[in-house]
Amino acid sequence: MRRALPTVALMVALAGCAAAPPGPSVIVPGAPGEPARVVDGAEAAQRRSPVPVSPADVEFAARMVPHHRQALELAALAPDRAADPGVRAVAERIAAVQGPEIAVLESWLARHGGAHLPHADHAAMPGMATPAQRDELAAADGPGFDALFVALMIAHHEGALEMAAQVRSSGTDLTIAEFADGVVATQSADIDRLRGLLR
Repeated sequence: MRRALPTVALMVALAGCAAAPPGPSVIVPGAPGEPARVVDGAEAAQRRSPVPVSPADVEFAARMVPHHRQALELAALAPDRAADPGVRAVAERIAAVQGPEIAVLESWLARHGGAHLPHADHAAMPGMATPAQRDELAAADGPGFDALFVALMIAHHEGALEMAAQVRSSGTDLTIAEFADGVVATQSADIDRLRGLLR
């Protein structure tokens, strides 16, 4: 859980950077592996994107919300079904990180006119588990659950990394760029942990 704290701080910072008026202090995330720092509201306001938000930014945020929600649904199955404490620990980390991230994305979408966009076909998003796979996971228990959870979550996280890479190459918004970088950092670490459980 300690490793999840920098990401939660990032979420607080991104929400503050996008909306903070000059005056109050704001926590600004450092680069991956570097500490956050506190800046005044005027400097934080200057960190807003210097160019208009692009359709790629809005699409990324609108698609990442249901993508994260599925990760939370899968993770919520682990406490009662997982045999490996490592699987339960990863599931707890996912819940701790991605729940606050959804709130940040929804807030950003509300500010940028994307709150009511129809979501893309969920099945077409990279890494999404199919209804049959979700049902299979919900019916599994013990080591069988662990193996399937690890496989599905690695694929799910790799899909999120693909989406983050896409928006970093075509998006323009600073907040979304920092959010995507956070996704890459936290979900890459999760993938390493999940792969370690297979050994």
